[in-house]
Amino acid sequence: MDVLRSLANGKEYAVLDYNRSQSASTVDVYDYASGKKVRTLVNSNDLDGINYIISYEFSNDESKLLLATQLKQIYRRSSLGTYYVYDLTTKELTLVSEKQIQEPTFSPDGSKIAYGNNNNLYVKDLISGVEKQITTDGKKNSIINGITDWVYEEEFAFVRAFDWSKDGKRLAYIRFDETNVPRFSMDVYGEGLYPTQQVFKYPKAGDPNAEVSLHLYQLDSGQTSQVDLSGYNSYYIPRINWTNDPDILSVRLTNRHQNVVDLVFVNAATNTSKLILQETDDAYVDITDDLTFLNDNSFIWTSEKSGWNHIYHYDRDGKLINQVTDGEWEVTNYYGFDPNTGRIYYQSSEDGSINRGVYSITQTGKNKIKLSDKTGNNSASFSADYSYFINTFSDTETPHVFTLHQAKNGKKIREIKNNNALKQKVEQYVTSPKEFSTIRINGEDLNMYMIKPKDFDPNKKYPMFMYQYSGPGSQNVVNRWGGANDYWHQMLAQQGYIIVCVDGRGTGLKGRDFKKMTQKELGKYEVEDQVAAARKLGELPYIDADRIGIWGWSYGGFMSANCLFQAPETFSMAIAVAPVTSWRFYDTIYTERYMQTPQENPSGYDNNSPITHVDNLQGDFLLVHGSADDNVHVQNTMRLVEALVQADKNFEWMIYPDKNHGIYGGNTRLHLYKNMTRFINESLGKPKSENLIQIKN
Repeated sequence: MDVLRSLANGKEYAVLDYNRSQSASTVDVYDYASGKKVRTLVNSNDLDGINYIISYEFSNDESKLLLATQLKQIYRRSSLGTYYVYDLTTKELTLVSEKQIQEPTFSPDGSKIAYGNNNNLYVKDLISGVEKQITTDGKKNSIINGITDWVYEEEFAFVRAFDWSKDGKRLAYIRFDETNVPRFSMDVYGEGLYPTQQVFKYPKAGDPNAEVSLHLYQLDSGQTSQVDLSGYNSYYIPRINWTNDPDILSVRLTNRHQNVVDLVFVNAATNTSKLILQETDDAYVDITDDLTFLNDNSFIWTSEKSGWNHIYHYDRDGKLINQVTDGEWEVTNYYGFDPNTGRIYYQSSEDGSINRGVYSITQTGKNKIKLSDKTGNNSASFSADYSYFINTFSDTETPHVFTLHQAKNGKKIREIKNNNALKQKVEQYVTSPKEFSTIRINGEDLNMYMIKPKDFDPNKKYPMFMYQYSGPGSQNVVNRWGGANDYWHQMLAQQGYIIVCVDGRGTGLKGRDFKKMTQKELGKYEVEDQVAAARKLGELPYIDADRIGIWGWSYGGFMSANCLFQAPETFSMAIAVAPVTSWRFYDTIYTERYMQTPQENPSGYDNNSPITHVDNLQGDFLLVHGSADDNVHVQNTMRLVEALVQADKNFEWMIYPDKNHGIYGGNTRLHLYKNMTRFINESLGKPKSENLIQIKN
């Protein structure tokens, strides 16, 4: 089932269903209140040339559907696909383009589609069928129009770098000139006699980024004009959004350090611009999608300027009307504004930093209502008119439960779906609860959980295996239903290990100062906290301080390698999966946000690199990477391997050919976890059972 989309009437929603028995996919409409299916909008079996619908979008008036088929993944968020427009009135199906295209998007009136292809932008008129190319200079690894480059996609988390004005008369788009960005090449081994190479532009810390510029295309005249942004902090353009005024485009700009964000309004009729709001921070300012324009073009905005992430309301000229939310807790998701009631809907950590609740509040900051009624992880999806919301709840003991509620007061109307069958399935196995607590480390109360063997005996000593990620603003200690790592950790616990996870300084949900104190020193304070936590827990009578291991993936791999190398007297083993081994090898936007450039901060980069500390390795070390990791390049592992060899250190390593940062496909993930399990058992002690997981008698 694809993501739920609320219809404009607010009483119905659409979902994409897959019918295996009929080998078909359908877009079906359901009634919110009853949950009953009302009608089928389209069935793939009735469409020539379409076997399956992979995703769908409505036009604004809901008279047409944009249907995606044959999608091919490019990077984390980008894909190429074949797209059709289905007219719900005439039942007519129109192929958008013979080519594989990116990010097709309806114009506001649904009469046109804009999309990217081969680094250029196109507009297709659905009435005349005429396709018009509006940029011509697109070239691979050189110029991109309207689609983000690799580093923007990965670190600013968007792909479509173009947007329709509210009247559909203009397209704004960002142009990326990658000419001076260094190329990165990645070997692809495949199944043939000779490997191939994937070559793409990847700016590593301190190197040139793409030069970006903002352009406005006028549909009636076919003219394009460039917007002058030279008077602002315009090194990056991380967001463009048209406001409710069809002449006014909002643009968010930031400097290379990302510690100043300018919100600029561009008047497309006069090609003039005005600074509306400026956010500054000694460390960095996060880019989010929490920007909503009201009918009068005043806007909702979130900021950490109070020390905690909260909601603010500004008028159209950038003057603060009021701070809507306040307190020593974080707004973790902004859901929207209901103009009929003047209420703002959001998710927050008011129930404690490891929990999430759903709330509403008036735009004046008064009359707050808690809409969720269970402690754990609650998230909401609101109907278009904010009359209903679907709440998704889970905690460590409860798989996801979906319930329908009234938005005005949170009253539950009905349960939509539960996962009781999954819960019963898991209950067949021997598992232990996550025990949440805090641990006082380096002057802070850090969130922690512990998983003990089911037959835990406080008079025995157990090896301890720590898990963490630790990246800026992240959170691993959270009260929600877990994933693959949780099941694996449960298996290890039942084999006789105590599993521990500690969120150290630099992680999220504990305020701006806690999160940003690692600035310019990624890996320093986080490692200090993991080491201190391991030592303190090692003093417990039931933990064997001589058998403490640690593992992590990506940033967590960087951390686990550092912990083993820098604290050999504390950790006896570590596993590092797809680790960064020097921030010099990672991309500009992420790395420089926290570290500035290596030219400005060489000691921050080098003193906290595992490569610097290989001489200290004493324990057992397993290093794992996918050779086709376009994110954290296998170069990181190769450079660490070379340093370890030159230091004459023994270690194990595993390269998974042609696997990306997630290291999956076929038998790969199972092989990886079996290999890690073997390594843990050999390093930290004998397992109680060779079974992957125990079944209750």
